[in-house]
Amino acid sequence: MTPRKIIIDTDPGQDDAFAILFALGSPQDLEVVGITTVGGNVPLSLTTKNALKVVELAGRPDVPVFAGCPAPMVKKLMTAEYVHGETGLDGAELPEPVTPVQDEHAVNWMVRTIMAASEGEITVCTLGPMTNLAMAMTMEPRIIPRIREVVLMGGGFFEGGNATPAAEFNIFVDPHAAHKVFHSGVPVTMAPIDCTYTAQMTPEWLGTLRATGSRAALEAANMAEFYCQYGDHKFPTKARPIHDACVTGYLLSPKIYEQRQCYVTVDISSSETIGMTVVDWWHVTGKEKNVNVLRRIDPAPFFDLMLERISALP
Repeated sequence: MTPRKIIIDTDPGQDDAFAILFALGSPQDLEVVGITTVGGNVPLSLTTKNALKVVELAGRPDVPVFAGCPAPMVKKLMTAEYVHGETGLDGAELPEPVTPVQDEHAVNWMVRTIMAASEGEITVCTLGPMTNLAMAMTMEPRIIPRIREVVLMGGGFFEGGNATPAAEFNIFVDPHAAHKVFHSGVPVTMAPIDCTYTAQMTPEWLGTLRATGSRAALEAANMAEFYCQYGDHKFPTKARPIHDACVTGYLLSPKIYEQRQCYVTVDISSSETIGMTVVDWWHVTGKEKNVNVLRRIDPAPFFDLMLERISALP
């Protein structure tokens, strides 16, 4: 079977790094055409550097990295060093990258790549704020029917939010971009925190990952142990959700997710609930269903597969 071609749009972030490593460790299933970066968990200069570090860690410096939008479409940038540390990848010992970032702007490259590909060939995976993709859709609307699917980590409903009482971080940072993508007509699959909270790394699993002996697995475990320090106020055990890796997991094994087609919109106007993903789970509005919402994951096969694929890297 021909590997599925994907663009990873990201703001690394330890959980983004896991998602990227998971994808790069699955060449039989996924072809990472390129990685685009956006300001999010940390500023753009760091997310871009971190993406380069991750492709080098995976032994894949051939995967091009393109820097994108440094700030949201309308709002000021909000970052999350309180979760990810000052670098965004605190915990890992990764050298300064030697692979250069590409000269072309991420939005321009995304448009050019999707237009050059066959219709339905490219899947866009967004692991952070959706600014780059929304700007690409605005700049060249002809890409919209050419995209196979957008698979994103973001939003929440039953669990509320994690940036505000109502809004999840990735959507809250750039709600206007998310609104643009959700209502674009492109097929969208959303892994909200309702799903990602059911994908929790345990200390035991991280020990197994570390014991595989590959450098990629070792550094992934190191960054995860830093990342897992956050959340004692929310989670009763030392296990922590590995949010963005749920996107890669869905691409590789959609059958392990509980999912439902729903109408979803994003609040872009209220001072109290801006960035909230309003999910019509019970179809009470009768509006056309525009998003495939992932509700839960079966964690055992998910973590088994991620262990296999990351530990296969150098």
